[in-house]
Amino acid sequence: MIKLENVGLASPEQMEFIIEGMRNPMNSWEKSDTCFSDESCVNCYDSQRNLCDKDSFFRKDKKLGSNDHSLMQRLSNAGTEHRKYMRMMPVYVRITAPLYWWKEFDTYSVGVAPNPTDIIMNSCSTMHKIAEKEFIVADFSCEHLTNRTIKRLREDIYELNFWRDAFNCKSDEERNLYFANSDWNDTYIPTKKDCWWQMIQLLPSNYNQTRNVMLNYEVLANIYRQRKNHKLDEWREFCKWIESLPYSELITGKGCIYTLNDCVRCVEYKKKPYNAEPPICHLCTVYDKQHGIECQFDEDKTLTDEMIQERIKNRNGSPVYNE
Repeated sequence: MIKLENVGLASPEQMEFIIEGMRNPMNSWEKSDTCFSDESCVNCYDSQRNLCDKDSFFRKDKKLGSNDHSLMQRLSNAGTEHRKYMRMMPVYVRITAPLYWWKEFDTYSVGVAPNPTDIIMNSCSTMHKIAEKEFIVADFSCEHLTNRTIKRLREDIYELNFWRDAFNCKSDEERNLYFANSDWNDTYIPTKKDCWWQMIQLLPSNYNQTRNVMLNYEVLANIYRQRKNHKLDEWREFCKWIESLPYSELITGKGCIYTLNDCVRCVEYKKKPYNAEPPICHLCTVYDKQHGIECQFDEDKTLTDEMIQERIKNRNGSPVYNE
């Protein structure tokens, strides 16, 4: 069982900063076509909409301009060294999941993620609050347990509550009386700390813990690539949640948008995960956007894979940043 709630994403101010930084390497700030202004369109440019070069209005529609989105997608496809902007796109979420899942999730904050600080968490503490409330079956992930193992789980819960009640005794005298009136048959009377240890070491790994987590799109891309087909239901549900995030194609590689940097044969050669019908573009010739040299490959069928590979290698401009 896993529950994800209270999701928080980048604010308009953060997205404006992220896009500005993404365009720093090529000084292409003027090509940004996402409007982040809080000014009404009625007042902007004195109501002359044709003077505005922006493609979308983020504060109203929560959408990025086509130029910005296209560059984001290309940088994402190019790899981690190019898509540093994804590390700046925060995702906040409150997660309730079993301890056996958290054990695997914790690996992403100690080495798998680009930096140890890429995941920040505040968790409900079992150390301090394990005896705060009575243990019940709903506190555990048990959707796959059989009747036999559910019975065993109930026995464990009974034992946990036995030690919880002993721990919550207000004095040693009250605790001594508690054990005297129970089925305890040892001459040694456990101390308060002994009772705490029984709960800590007996607690099953399917106990559900809640944490508030801060991630980013780069960490989610690592998680999605490695866990989307995992045997644990919790990981597959987590990856489905990733797919529901805005612009999840930057993370998953699904639903990529074609640009002038892609064409039929080049996409086939590079094995990119596009799922739309590719247009004809300039890649199969020497790239020359200014003079509009277009690819005629589909008509004459003369370009071999080797020729395409050589032209991709030697074309003018960067395959990532050239717009």
